[in-house]
Amino acid sequence: MLDANTYPDWEAVYRDNVSRLYGLMYSRVGNRADAEDLTAEVFRAALKPLRLAASKGEVRSYLLVTARTVLASHWRRTLGQPVTMIDPDVDVEWLSDPPPEGNPTTESTERVGQILSALPDRYRQILELRFLHASSLKEAAEVMNVSVGNAKVLQHRALQMASSVAMEMDS
Repeated sequence: MLDANTYPDWEAVYRDNVSRLYGLMYSRVGNRADAEDLTAEVFRAALKPLRLAASKGEVRSYLLVTARTVLASHWRRTLGQPVTMIDPDVDVEWLSDPPPEGNPTTESTERVGQILSALPDRYRQILELRFLHASSLKEAAEVMNVSVGNAKVLQHRALQMASSVAMEMDS
């Protein structure tokens, strides 16, 4: 006999939480490709330790904590420093019923605009192309008339500067 407060199998865990988790990741990284990769990484990381006998709330909490760890690792790889932007107490709404809208909030949109406006033109352009327009590195390099290697360097430096600007805004 199945409890209505638990998942019958891993497929049900995935189906019930994938769009919510994707929405959360997209709101934090701002581009589809990274959000998809990070969402998959969360499920891979949670697969072994997660118990199916756990309640839906416990499963969602575990996925949220796992998402925080995965996101911190992503930013550590990308920026060279951990930037954990998931607070399980605040962001639990992302995994609740019904899921929030997939669109970024007005506040986060304004914050991104403030950060981008504080960057030099080339840094702003590479980040807009890569993360707001979901361009590949090759596409962004072509638009900016630079080599792919140069685009990578620009993106790396732009992300570091954007991180510094965001930290200054928070202090």
